[in-house]
Amino acid sequence: MPLWIVYHPSTTFQTEEEKGAFSKDVTQIYTSVGLPAFYVVVNFIKLEEGETWVGGEKRTAKPFIRLAIDHIAINLPNEDASYRRVTSKIDQTLKPHIEDKGYDWEYHVSETERRLWKVNGLIPPAHPSEEEKLWVERNRAVEYPGSKT
Repeated sequence: MPLWIVYHPSTTFQTEEEKGAFSKDVTQIYTSVGLPAFYVVVNFIKLEEGETWVGGEKRTAKPFIRLAIDHIAINLPNEDASYRRVTSKIDQTLKPHIEDKGYDWEYHVSETERRLWKVNGLIPPAHPSEEEKLWVERNRAVEYPGSKT
């Protein structure tokens, strides 16, 4: 499950259209490697003016977006090339929604132990597997042998 938490000032991501376009582009990162679309969760956390402080100073002059990204479904191999490939894809995804609008931003990606993750009480199938393909096809969690242990 990728979870994206987008902390943003109230002057950004104001419409459903903006949020929808961003969420669709984020989802595409993961569906392009075979994950089910329903794995991708994007939460927009609106911060009023004066709620964001950077370097000990209130941030008001230019919008600042902070993203916290959690990866669980697939963890990367401990290789610089893999990390660069993923962060480059994230950068490309952020470009039209954040960079091109002149905002400042920062993100980090955390990887969580997959064995501590469940969806609707089910253990998600291995990636890639026939069971996962079924989850992709149905775009929801489906019980399979071993999913409830």
